[in-house]
Parts: sequence; structure tokens; C-alpha cells
Amino acid sequence: MRGRGQLGYDSTRFWRGTVKRGLFAFLGALLLSGASAYAHHSFAATYIVDKEIKIEGDLVSFMFRNPHSFVHVQAPDDQGQTQRWAIEWAAAGQLTGINHDTLKPGDHVIISGNPGRTAEDHRLRMRSILRPKDGFKWSGTFQ
Repeated sequence: MRGRGQLGYDSTRFWRGTVKRGLFAFLGALLLSGASAYAHHSFAATYIVDKEIKIEGDLVSFMFRNPHSFVHVQAPDDQGQTQRWAIEWAAAGQLTGINHDTLKPGDHVIISGNPGRTAEDHRLRMRSILRPKDGFKWSGTFQ
């Protein structure tokens, strides 16, 4: 009668089943959350990560937010035509020392980044930004 409690059931078997179900539920949730995090952070699906280009132009807007901040810049493309570029940046919480007032419309900036896979979209994943008038700069990587 090993493992039988006061109520007459086998507590060892009960706990083994409960722990086993809990462990499988935890592992399943872990796998699903990892898959969604990987899918969200698949920059290689959107950007050419082994190529970098530079644009120079005037800032139109700066959206300091989560999950990713965005900078919009009016700058010429490789044909010399002025385009509105959407530049994806890190989340607000990852941008230490930067706040919603750091960049203002009209700021002249030079941005390097990974181009989008669809050239007509004029998108970049930011790798660096420089504002020549005061020397402000940021460079780095983000997830």
C-alpha cells in the first residue's frame, strides 16, 4: 500500500500524472512562443541582411515606439528620384539615451542600413544614423 494517502488513492500516481501533464503543457507553450518570436524577428525575410546602403536626406517623421521605432526620410534613390524611405529601428526600450524629441522633422540625416527585399518599398533596417549639424550618431544592431 505504498503511496496511498488518507483518502485512499495512490498519491504517487496522481502527482506523476499532474507533473507530466504540466511539463508537457509548459514545453508546448515554450515551443509556440519561441516560434512566434522567431517569426516576428525574421529580418532576413524582409531585408537583405548581407547588403548595406546609405541614404542622405531630410527627416519627415520619427515614431518612437514599441515593438519597433520608425524614421521616415525624404531622400533620393539610386536613380536620383526623391523617395520617402521607411527605416525600421529598434524598440523604444532598446534605444538608450534616445527619446521622442531626439529627432525632429527637417533634421538632415545620413542613414546606413539593410535594404528591403522589395526595392520599390524604399525600406531599410537601420544600422547607423548621423545628424551632421551637431554630430549626433547611433549605430548598432537590434532584434
